[in-house]
This record gives sequence, structure tokens and C-alpha cells, in this order.
Amino acid sequence: MAKIGVIGAGAWGTALACAAQRAENEVLLQSHEPEVADFINRSHTNPTYLPNTSLDPNIKATPDLLEMVDSDVILMVAPAQFVRATCQTLKPHYKEGTPLLVCAKGIELNSGKIMSEVIGEELPQASIGILSGPTFAIEVANALPSACTLAMDDMKQAMEIANIIGSDRFRIYASDDIIGAQIGGAVKNVLAIASGMVSGKGFGDNARAALITRGIAELARLGVAKGAKSETLMGLSGMGDLTLTCNSMQSRNFSLGMALGQGDKLEDILKARKAVTEGVYTARSVCKLANSLNVDMPICAAVNQILNEGADITKVVDNLLARPFKEEI
Repeated sequence: MAKIGVIGAGAWGTALACAAQRAENEVLLQSHEPEVADFINRSHTNPTYLPNTSLDPNIKATPDLLEMVDSDVILMVAPAQFVRATCQTLKPHYKEGTPLLVCAKGIELNSGKIMSEVIGEELPQASIGILSGPTFAIEVANALPSACTLAMDDMKQAMEIANIIGSDRFRIYASDDIIGAQIGGAVKNVLAIASGMVSGKGFGDNARAALITRGIAELARLGVAKGAKSETLMGLSGMGDLTLTCNSMQSRNFSLGMALGQGDKLEDILKARKAVTEGVYTARSVCKLANSLNVDMPICAAVNQILNEGADITKVVDNLLARPFKEEI
């Protein structure tokens, strides 16, 4: 039995706590909101972020971030834009070599850096891993079969951790491509918003299939330019995650895009939501990273124009459709 610390008691953090506990580990779940931690300990539920789901009483919760440093493995599930600040708080107390698995999917807005780069700067003593794949929180929490990728520089360590937190209902495949695992998870959120917009505008299944396919091409271009392996981007943390997120209202990013396509205003959608919709913030940072690497990503650029530059959806779509024909590569 290992001691597993989970930072972030949102839907995904709570689901990962369930998966780790199911694998017979001692699990401590940290919540930024003390009332959420208290409710989990008293009622063994998290109605704020994962309603209608019972939690095993052995899952304990705390509002104290520093209690995480005594864990054998730490899962970082704080939203991507808060990862740096969280690491800065942990830094004076973090134990050398303790594995820190990034479960947030995003790119830092101000710097354009992926999460492993952020953690490498703030917690150089951590052994960094990336846990990513096509996994809706509610299904993982309810022990429905799921699979994901755990990427670490040390494949042996990745396999060891996979055997600690994985199970027959939460299968973990090891990889040594930490860049690819992050690019897939970040970009798919932006493409999911685009896919939702297509559905919300009533453009049909043909259009959505075309968008997803061309989105994979964008994802692959950025990943390879950043140093990822192309096969990683076609795996669970790339195409697998993209396929799931671009086709279901369970996805916060897809549902946000759907609402935008139907004419709702972004500020109104976000006000009505408690959980973070990562793609809203990642759209700008993906475009920033793409520009720095001279990578053409027209779909992601279009989403960023709509979300952050006040562009009209119909005009942006018309501009995309008016792009010159070219070879499919």
C-alpha cells in the first residue's frame, strides 16, 4: 500500500482519488475549499464537483496543501494556470525524488510553457510524470473501464507507478514521451470547443468529422515541432483524448463550444459554471506556443479569435472555409 496525495478536489481529482483508493492505496485528497474537504470527510460525497457519486470512506480530504508532501506519489490536478503557484507553495517542503504526476491539461498562459517545464523550474527535486488520456471523471469514479498514458523520462519508474495506482478498470500504459502526452491533452481542449461550436451552429456530422481530422493534423504539427513523438500523438493521450472530448456533452469544453454556437455569450456560460473549462485559457497559450515554433494552427487560432478577440463565429468559420485548397499531409 502506498500513500497517494491528490492535489485538487474537482471532478477529475476526486475521480483519481477513487481510482487510487480502488487500487488499495491510502489516499489523501486536498481541496482548495475547506468546505469541500469537510463535506467529503463527513458525507463521503463531493456534490460540488462530482455529484451523485459515493466516495469510499477511506478517502480522506484536507484543505492543507502541505500535508501532500508526506505522500509516496503526488497527483497534481490543480488547473493548469494554478500549477506554478501550487508548486511554489510546496517547494520549501518537497522531498527529493518524490514522483509528481501532472494531471492538468493545459499550457501556461503568460509563459507559453507546458506543465513539465513549469514544474521543472519550480520543483526541480520532483520526479515528473504526465498522466493523460480519454477519461471522463464520472466514469473513472464509477469504475467503468478506462485507459490512459503515464509518461516519464524513466520508463521503469513509470511502470512501477502504473502498477501502484492502476487496476483492471483503470489501465495505465507507460511512455517516455512527456512532451507528447502534454501537447495532446492541452490542444484537444481547444479543438473540443471548436467541435462544440460546429455542433451548436448545426453544421452537421460531416463538418465535425472534418474538423476533428484536421485538428489531429494541427495537434501533430505542434507536438512534433515541440519535440514529441508522432506515435504518442496518435495514442491515448493524443487522438484518443481528442476523439472522446470532441464528441460528448460530458466534455466541459465541447459543451461550452456548443453553447457558443447556439448564441450564448462566453461570460454568461462561465458564470454559470463552478468547474474550470481549461480550453478557454489554453486557446491563447496554444496559439502563443504555435507562433513561437512557427506552426500553422488555423482551427486553434480561430477558437482563440472567438474566445479572446471578440470575433464573430460565422465570420471566422467563413474565413476557415475560404482557405485555399492544399495537399493533405
